[in-house]
Amino acid sequence: MKPTYIDIKSISEVHKFYNCGKPKHPLITVIDLAQVNPDRPAENVFYRTDFYSIVCKRFEGAIKYGKSYYDFDEGSLMFTLPGQVILSEPGINIIEGWGIFFHQDLLVGTELGRKISDYSFFQYSTSEALHISEAEKLILQDTINKIKTEYSQNTDKHTKSLIVDNLQLILNYCNRFYDRQFYTREKVSNDIVKKFEGLLIDYFKEDNLTNDGIPTTKYFASRLNLSSNYLSDVLTRFTGKTTQEHIHLKIIDMAKITLYDSTKSISEIAYSLGFEHPSHFTKLFKNKTGISPREYRNLN
Repeated sequence: MKPTYIDIKSISEVHKFYNCGKPKHPLITVIDLAQVNPDRPAENVFYRTDFYSIVCKRFEGAIKYGKSYYDFDEGSLMFTLPGQVILSEPGINIIEGWGIFFHQDLLVGTELGRKISDYSFFQYSTSEALHISEAEKLILQDTINKIKTEYSQNTDKHTKSLIVDNLQLILNYCNRFYDRQFYTREKVSNDIVKKFEGLLIDYFKEDNLTNDGIPTTKYFASRLNLSSNYLSDVLTRFTGKTTQEHIHLKIIDMAKITLYDSTKSISEIAYSLGFEHPSHFTKLFKNKTGISPREYRNLN
């Protein structure tokens, strides 16, 4: 059966979906999800939205995000980007929770609009959701209440900046809480690092470069059943380097060995390392070492 997609393009349509009256602001809203009755069709459908969302739920049931099902029995935060697809199952019973929904137009001309892509957890999968404590819930709730107060009263020249500043404060707190989660789950994170390092070594050991090219962050993330952003964030926190930096350093290590031990030309080495264009290899090598491959070879 062909899947059914429902597009929710505005904050007004969010309120219509949740049957909770008209919004008080056209670009942002906070909804108490335990107090609404969503207008869900009987059959499963996919929802696409044109806005960002941060949802905190505890419920009985499951939600499918991408290819995975996820339940919020413990109380967790899930973040979505504009254009992402969510499948909400019928029969979900929300125990408690809230959702904050904001259109990207709200961020135009603001610092948050320029840096929102830095909050990588918007591109995590549901299995990498943020689990928060009761104390952390209270911190977020206090900031959300300030946002609601701002958009519920008469607007003035300060309204937008105060709303956006508090929204950014929420995201900064979530950054802190994710850091805490990485380190409280240190064994899991260390296991991810070790598995990644093993996959990286195997990829280069098996000489996949010539046939398959340079591996991508997405390749390793999929092998580890993680999102690309989550894998890079784990590696950055525990090794100081992103996934791509690890890949590049491995390439440089192999290049140095080949430059020293063989008489292959620079172009031959570049092709053997998976580069389509030797100039790209030379640029990367110089960027990482400060000298060109030819200069490196002459030094040895």
